[in-house]
Amino acid sequence: MTFDSSLGATSTAPPSPPSSTRTGSTGGGTVGASAAGAGAAADPPPAPLPNVTARRAASAYVHFPWCLAKCPYCDFVSYVAPAIDHAGYADAVLRELDARAPAFMEGHVERRLESVFFGGGTPSLWEPAELGRVLDGLRARFGARSTAEVTVECNPTSLDVERARRLRDAGVNRLSIGVQSLRDDRLRYLGRLHDAAGARSAVEGAIASGIPRVSADLIFGLPGQSASDARDEAIELVNLGVAHLSCYQLTIEPGTRFGELARRGRLPLAEDGEVADAFLAIDEALGGLGFRHYEISNYARPGEEARHNLGYWRGDEYLGLGCGAYGFVRSASATAPAAGLRWRNEVQPDRYVASGAQSPGATVESLDAETLLRERIMLGLRVEEGIDLDAIARDLRVDPWSTDRQRAVAWLEQRGRLERSGPRLRVPRAAWLWTDDTAARLF
Repeated sequence: MTFDSSLGATSTAPPSPPSSTRTGSTGGGTVGASAAGAGAAADPPPAPLPNVTARRAASAYVHFPWCLAKCPYCDFVSYVAPAIDHAGYADAVLRELDARAPAFMEGHVERRLESVFFGGGTPSLWEPAELGRVLDGLRARFGARSTAEVTVECNPTSLDVERARRLRDAGVNRLSIGVQSLRDDRLRYLGRLHDAAGARSAVEGAIASGIPRVSADLIFGLPGQSASDARDEAIELVNLGVAHLSCYQLTIEPGTRFGELARRGRLPLAEDGEVADAFLAIDEALGGLGFRHYEISNYARPGEEARHNLGYWRGDEYLGLGCGAYGFVRSASATAPAAGLRWRNEVQPDRYVASGAQSPGATVESLDAETLLRERIMLGLRVEEGIDLDAIARDLRVDPWSTDRQRAVAWLEQRGRLERSGPRLRVPRAAWLWTDDTAARLF
């Protein structure tokens, strides 16, 4: 069996342009016309996801670029530093917030942030008081709702019950823990600093701290890992008490240590069929435990979906702050076809911190309506509910039903790769393994 890259990790950081979105694969390849099983029964229509964001709602992403060690598969902006100026970095982020806020608010009335995500790197290394100072600055600027989701990414090596309580006291209400595996041999393969006991302890500590919501990340598709092994790790995390799981296929990225080893043929990798079997085993097990498979890589108990990520998948704007962060803002016109700007900040921490009150945008990209439409298709088809092209057309003020796209929709429908109900398109679960290829055919 071969499949495309749909099972790879979509970052909880803001999406970069489509060509570099985190959907890489150890396998790759394409499928034949009948790969999804054209004769299979259609899935029942999914229940709608929580309507947690109003039209043109926004989120904020804050990047913390330091880690205790660089994982061999990681291509995020992250650095190992012997010492971190916690207050100095918070000051720099707040200066950027002051510089970015007027443009981000232009043309919008009483905008409130629906979610804030601290990603990295390892934000659980950040002194909670300084992280809380940044969160307070965001709340003061944008009047974030008291119910706003505030997530901090954590590694088990920098999370215990006391640290979790301090984050809770700073205003955090959700932790996302990079467990990655509950088996020591696989953690060693992944270059992680914690062991299985440390992973379990971190999850238990987070839950005991009183943080309302706890999620865990799990990597599957590792060499020597059977489908039942992957399934059992997911079940064990649920039994520890998490209400949300992100389960990602191991992604091999160029420029990483794993990427270089794979290029030389020196990295043991799982076969595509083994990866697909693990994906299906996890899906079946978590479904039986009451978890909804609401996005290709994400599972949640009802109401526990990651609201921040839902904003990315639905095309909401996001304020990106911090070293290496991406941000995206729409134009203010109410009549012209939609357009927007995406920026990426300086990726070197020292230069970012030294940027003073100047908005530290290293690069800026203009986005037209057709580009925004393609991104909505690419990201929206990852979600169980799919996309409503007519609603997107009204939002972006662009015609989505080109002759080529209608022809592609019909071709995909005939092969069981896509389901259409009026203007709504969704990928049936039997074809989720090929979602990236499906979306690309609609570009």
